[in-house]
Amino acid sequence: MTLFEKIWNAHIVKSIDENRDIIYIDKHLIHEVTSPQAFDGLKERNLGIFRKDRILATADHNVPTINQHLPIHDPMGRLQVEKLTQNCMEFDVELYGLGHQYQGIVHVIGPELGITLPGMTIVCGDSHTSTHGAFGNISFGIGTSQVEQVMATQCLVLERPKTMRINIEGIIPKGVYSKDIVLYIISKLTAAGGTGYFIEFAGSAIRSLSMEARMTICNMSIEMGARGGMIAPDETTFAYIKGRKFAPDGTRWDAALAYWQTLFLTKMLSLMQNTLLVLPT
Repeated sequence: MTLFEKIWNAHIVKSIDENRDIIYIDKHLIHEVTSPQAFDGLKERNLGIFRKDRILATADHNVPTINQHLPIHDPMGRLQVEKLTQNCMEFDVELYGLGHQYQGIVHVIGPELGITLPGMTIVCGDSHTSTHGAFGNISFGIGTSQVEQVMATQCLVLERPKTMRINIEGIIPKGVYSKDIVLYIISKLTAAGGTGYFIEFAGSAIRSLSMEARMTICNMSIEMGARGGMIAPDETTFAYIKGRKFAPDGTRWDAALAYWQTLFLTKMLSLMQNTLLVLPT
């Protein structure tokens, strides 16, 4: 099986038909823009949050980078942040709000705090949730109605995406960065070339990148219309995760690592197949 298939199949709660599955969601990240309507939907139907331990909120779309102790100037932005705070208090959801030591961009704090891990399913009401796929997981953006669905059930009814692997081989020349690579790919596939696909980026050039650079590539898979992007976890991934605040430790680390290492093939097969770009040595 491919990396995508291994993770997807491990999270199937029930198959509806050959194209649709009910998928369990490991981590649900929310912010102030796409969550208010979802919370209202729960209230209207008198529903609670099914797995509070699987949801994490932060204010990041309408907040200042500095002077967060001052009132937010934009009235709508201020209202959304206030509603997020109220809703998280009412539903007992963990919130990294303004002034919290862990508050930050939702797709940055996940990796930095060791919340984002290989083999997971991660969703957020933001298209660039694919950023987390750099750690070898299935991560994608969802709409507000789906935010409510995950809150209520911790699952989503999803059509199984098509899959695509793009191999980038060779040594990356000086002055060429991850964004250059992914923009080149988009120039070849077009802004709609990934529509309906989950894309796995692979190859020696990809494996040479830092985790931050890999996150950039997976983030921008959305700009080619893809459902999400992912990169198989390796020693670079494991070294980045180890020791972070919420990462597994001790025997839990050993068990997690043993599982993560099953997510990719140690022997690379047909590596040059479907290669889009070979960088000059």
